[in-house]
Amino acid sequence: MLSARNVTDFLLSLCEPEAGDTISNLKMQKLLYYAQGFHLALYDKPLFTEKIIAWQYGPVVKEVYEAYSEYSNGAIPKPRRINLKVFDEETINFLKEVYQVYGQYSALRLMELTHNEPPWKNTKIGEEITLEIIHKYFKTLIKNG
Repeated sequence: MLSARNVTDFLLSLCEPEAGDTISNLKMQKLLYYAQGFHLALYDKPLFTEKIIAWQYGPVVKEVYEAYSEYSNGAIPKPRRINLKVFDEETINFLKEVYQVYGQYSALRLMELTHNEPPWKNTKIGEEITLEIIHKYFKTLIKNG
């Protein structure tokens, strides 16, 4: 299984800062949430090991948030290199699709989306949004999609 940092590095590698396509810490948190949710729904197993916590501005992977907190709400730089050996082709294609669908939205729009979804709405601030809750919700999106 991957770490959330592996997933973060891969998603950052997909953005094109020269074209105005950047990822802030807030946006990354939401991309991680959607990646974890859809991975659970499609494959019935987590994408990464770290917990997702309900914070004021939506779902957060605390370890990733803290690692990039120095960038505040600015763009996180693309990694100089990433270890692609930790990804299989299916996961690479999956993450590209998550980025294609959700990467087009601003951090604030992604925050609005998560604030209207049961996993965040039904979890107390500071508590873990459990994998079970995420899995159940995203399964309904797959079935209804």
